[in-house]
Amino acid sequence: MFREPYFVAENFVNKKPGNPLNLVNLKTEILCKGIKAENNIEKGRKSGAGPAGGRYLVLPDNSVVNAPLWPHFVNKSDITLKRFDSGWSLFKNGEKITDVELINTPKFYSLKTPSGYPMYKIALLHGRDCVATTLLQSCVHWSTGNGCKFCGIENSLRTGSTVPRKPPKDLVEVVGAAIEEDVCKHITLTTGTPSTKDRGAKLLAEATKELKDRYEIPVHVQLEPPEGNYLELLANVGADTVGIHIENFDRGVLKSVCPGKAEVSFEEYLSAWRKAVELFGEAQVSTYVIAGLGEDDNSILEGAEMVASLGVIPFLVPFRPILGSEFENRDPPSASRMVPLYEKVAGILADYNLDPSRNLAGCVRCGACSSILEAFVCRG
Repeated sequence: MFREPYFVAENFVNKKPGNPLNLVNLKTEILCKGIKAENNIEKGRKSGAGPAGGRYLVLPDNSVVNAPLWPHFVNKSDITLKRFDSGWSLFKNGEKITDVELINTPKFYSLKTPSGYPMYKIALLHGRDCVATTLLQSCVHWSTGNGCKFCGIENSLRTGSTVPRKPPKDLVEVVGAAIEEDVCKHITLTTGTPSTKDRGAKLLAEATKELKDRYEIPVHVQLEPPEGNYLELLANVGADTVGIHIENFDRGVLKSVCPGKAEVSFEEYLSAWRKAVELFGEAQVSTYVIAGLGEDDNSILEGAEMVASLGVIPFLVPFRPILGSEFENRDPPSASRMVPLYEKVAGILADYNLDPSRNLAGCVRCGACSSILEAFVCRG
């Protein structure tokens, strides 16, 4: 069932380190600097539970990037996106880098579910072919004042761009419309953390079962380490991959930035990762690792090696400010910091035979917010 990578190293455009057409460098620069774009371009959602404020571009060799277009740091970027009769191109300091494809807004956004919800309020297209949703658009950590300082999960409710809880039957209809449009090859289900011991696993299991009863499509679920046998429940209803996100391996940084999540002990994460690998398999379990929150490189590399040794993919992403979050005015880390980190983490993955292109569904398969897959493919 393993899918083929979107690209192979032999096809990369000029792999010489430091060249702007090196795909790892190019994608990482876009993630960390953003892109200046024409004012008439739709610049994507501004808030929510995940990386916002951008559009998805297809780079050389079919690499997809979630390019920031609106946050404050974009004003300092030396990369611009321009439209021509023949399509779209990227420029750096006025010199053309490469042609790119801008992924269009899908047609299903204009449709409604049988319940009357606009489909874009139920689920969104992420990357090239992933339909993603946050099943519960609220979080216990927000209600206790201990929310993650980079998160905007409840802000999208205030703007009316989503609904508090996504009904599984409506989600099934949205996925069906996306499949018919040929823009859905896998699904990501995440959730704000409720106050219950399952930490959202029951909601995820209900939606996964509804989807699997209708469609043969890989499903990825994300949650904090649950108490009890809820990972088994998710495996039993057919979830293919799982993300259990530590966010940051530096416990001091985690307590400062994610005080609610930091109440879950590191031992609970270890136990959940081990159990998840038993249930879902190596390279089918992942954890988000956000660089740029105040940690040092050693904590990232030591943590990446530790989880890789368990069979878990450390999905390294640069911090990205979300409008309305406490960290909305912070800058991402520099590309000059991130590129070596990607190369070193890719080497760690290779040491443990963890090929991210084997991942069946979710953020790792989508890859738009990280350069880890590109770094893995072209390592050495």
